[in-house]
Amino acid sequence: MGFGFNLYFVFILVPLTGILLMIWLLTRKKIFGKAVGLIGIGILGLALFLTVVQWLSVKTDLKKKDYYGQYIVNRAYFPGKQSNWQYEKFRFEIKNNDSIYFYVTDKEKILKTYRGSITTTNSYSSERLELKMEQPTHHIMTSNPTTYRSTWSFYLVFYSPKFNNVYFKKGQWKPLDEVR
Repeated sequence: MGFGFNLYFVFILVPLTGILLMIWLLTRKKIFGKAVGLIGIGILGLALFLTVVQWLSVKTDLKKKDYYGQYIVNRAYFPGKQSNWQYEKFRFEIKNNDSIYFYVTDKEKILKTYRGSITTTNSYSSERLELKMEQPTHHIMTSNPTTYRSTWSFYLVFYSPKFNNVYFKKGQWKPLDEVR
């Protein structure tokens, strides 16, 4: 809760509830008892609502096991010919044995595989991916990716000296005519 809400709660809501409770205890009029009950229900409802909103909006904390899987170019960022071409040319996979396989492809056909291994750093609340690729490697895999987290998922952005940023998300590769 914010500072203003805390001031309101401490200096207005709590004293008002206390005064209404004392009046109700002294007079036994139902209107004051109902007012105290409504304030209490309102506070509980607000607390429950804010708890649910916070739970629904908190970003995913990633662990190493969350990175395992297949990745495809995320065509939602900068859609068009370039991202379609990248989608058909690049994808990678991170396996449970901490190995990474970057594939240069011609649609479904794998032309070349670049191998490496992964580790994660846990100096943050969410672990970050680090790559150790066999050299020479592909220009997309020359640096560690930036991980962008959302509420329910994440995506990886690799810097390429030739393409600038290349966006990847978890997913199964399918021909473009099936993806649309």
